[in-house]
Amino acid sequence: MIKDIVVNLATGNSRDPATAYAISVARMFDAQIAGVAMCYSPVILAAGMEAVSADFVESLREESARMANEAIGRFKQAAAKAGLSAEAQMLETSIEGSPRTFGHIARTFDLAIVAQTDPETTNATGLDAEAAMFESGRPVIVVPSIQTEGIKLGFIVVCWDGSRTAARALADSMPILERAKSIEVINVGDGRREAEETLAAVGRHLARHGLSASTKALAADGTDVTNVILSHAADLSADLIVMGGYGHSRLREFILGGVTRGILDTMTVPVLMSH
Repeated sequence: MIKDIVVNLATGNSRDPATAYAISVARMFDAQIAGVAMCYSPVILAAGMEAVSADFVESLREESARMANEAIGRFKQAAAKAGLSAEAQMLETSIEGSPRTFGHIARTFDLAIVAQTDPETTNATGLDAEAAMFESGRPVIVVPSIQTEGIKLGFIVVCWDGSRTAARALADSMPILERAKSIEVINVGDGRREAEETLAAVGRHLARHGLSASTKALAADGTDVTNVILSHAADLSADLIVMGGYGHSRLREFILGGVTRGILDTMTVPVLMSH
């Protein structure tokens, strides 16, 4: 069951696909929704520069707080329009620390929702998808920057490779899969017979939960696995992809696996990931 959702609110940008998507998920599941907006501590590079005045530093902090409060205002207005009970908070943190902060908050929610990072930029908001997976122990839905609609569950693609993270994602997505019209479980690899056996086991597991799902083994044939997954999802007009998020945390950095990073960079539909 999904009873509470936390969403990272985009600051300095009136268009926030993650917030709009999160509100639609909360409406579907009649869940409590909370928004978190970050107020960033100014980063001052002193090397080669004259001393920066305290007034200037404070003005930067005030501007960040203003944008966070505006994001909270937009969120509350959108939630009220949707008839939802919502709460929101602004947290002061550093740009480097914000992903870890959001991940810790997400631990006490059933689902976290964040926006895709623009591959052309580097910002704290985009790191939240990684932090939510590694730090929270909760599933996270990453919403592509091009998303214009709320949640749809006409067709869900579940990526399965038999790993622990894939099993975690499958279990975490059950409340959503139960509302899907169509489900397909896919495996991308070279061992077709082995893939069909493990896919059949997943199909039986879902059937015991009253869910009907088709299965398909896809051959990589030297093609990038990310492209195989996204192309297949596009062919099916999938509304959501479910997959395990691979990687590890090292020296306070989040090191993602190749397929996970590729999906996060080039996704065109929302993706539910669990680690």
